[in-house]
Amino acid sequence: MKRVPKPVFFIVALLILFVGYTSIFGIHGHNGDIPITYIKGVNDIRWGIDIRGGVEATFRPADDVDATNDQIDSAKAIIETRMVSKNITDYELYADYNNDRIIVRFPWKVDETEFDPESAIEEISATAELTFREGNEYAGNEIGSDGKAVATTPSGVTAENVILQGSDIKSAKAQAVQDENNPTQISYVISLELEESGKDKFAEATQRLQGKTISIWMDDVMLSAPTVNEPITDGQASISGDFTAKEASDLAQKINAGALPFKLETSNYGTINPTLGSSALTAMGIAAAIAMVLICLFMLIMYRVPGFVACIALIGQMALSLAAVSGFFNFVSSFTMTLPGIAGLILSIGMGVDANIITAERVKEEIRNGKTLDGAIDKGCRGSFWAIFDGNITVIIVAIILMCVFGPSNILSFWFGPSTTGIIYSFGYTLLVGVVCNFVMGVGASRLMLRSLSGLKFMRKKWMYGGKGK
Repeated sequence: MKRVPKPVFFIVALLILFVGYTSIFGIHGHNGDIPITYIKGVNDIRWGIDIRGGVEATFRPADDVDATNDQIDSAKAIIETRMVSKNITDYELYADYNNDRIIVRFPWKVDETEFDPESAIEEISATAELTFREGNEYAGNEIGSDGKAVATTPSGVTAENVILQGSDIKSAKAQAVQDENNPTQISYVISLELEESGKDKFAEATQRLQGKTISIWMDDVMLSAPTVNEPITDGQASISGDFTAKEASDLAQKINAGALPFKLETSNYGTINPTLGSSALTAMGIAAAIAMVLICLFMLIMYRVPGFVACIALIGQMALSLAAVSGFFNFVSSFTMTLPGIAGLILSIGMGVDANIITAERVKEEIRNGKTLDGAIDKGCRGSFWAIFDGNITVIIVAIILMCVFGPSNILSFWFGPSTTGIIYSFGYTLLVGVVCNFVMGVGASRLMLRSLSGLKFMRKKWMYGGKGK
């Protein structure tokens, strides 16, 4: 067996503990009075309707528009896209063609504290019609929530001359940029990639309007009005303004989702009470901690050093699974966690325990058959791999099928028929994530740590690995 350097155990263990801590508590800071999330933790997870409750709303076309079935389907698809872009998978979405209605149920936002359904539905109901217009003439002024004046309603040349529309935008992405004059100052912009049609239109407009203004509008609100310094022919544009990171991200998501075919109004809305509640969630957290302690005690008593390594690997698996659910980094949205999603994580942890037990038993068996310690660890790890692989790959296949059938994309709907996304997709996602994390920790990291520990002189006794004698 090729020896693994002794420090590897300590490096891997420290990395696992760091990821474990940050995946639970996250890392947060402040830029002045503005809170900043560097790494997301458990508190940044968007909990499902069954755990935290949510909103129920009925949307109708505004201004007595008689919508066609195709328009209703288009609006329904855009609302769905917006929710999926925010990783809201625990939702219900129905179209009532006879009454021109769209009924939506979705969970509260992560940072929602006042549980105001009217403000919550703004997250998905904005028309989001993006336009680039000549000049910056406007008819009205409104005071925004920040107390600053907001230009509204394009007029004159600006109203008449639309350079780009939402259909000319290929993709939008929120980005953080440094101020050239003040490197410590961070601002947020939306970078746009244009379609070929939009690229030609924008190149012609920026050449024609060099030294003049092109204003950028979302619906009837002017976002910014930059001056054209030189022609832009590469199909790249940006929207600047006094955006926070969240505002820039939300705007980019709305642009990517597309504009609704008509303005929506809410005919009625209300709150949905959770079927479980936060107290039960706390109880589950305590139960999970107790179960983890008992599992670790069992592994230590039964398998000693391999059991100790297994405990660290299980912590790493749980940490990586939570990180995948919470989003972990600021540029990744959190996943909507439901009760079935929690069940998927628990099942994957059980499979992680099983993987470590199989390896530990094989090592113990080889030691009892007279192998040297290094030979027993090497053969035990190699001999257990395929048993673990076969068991996990079948679960991965099942999880992928569940996500395809009941997920937002609903890839297999032509076969199984349309379905509501949410609870089953959540189960499949967390199960898939947990099994993949099991491969990383239970198969990869645990074996590195075991081989590294076996190189330490005081860890060379066979009884510490389940054998007899020294």
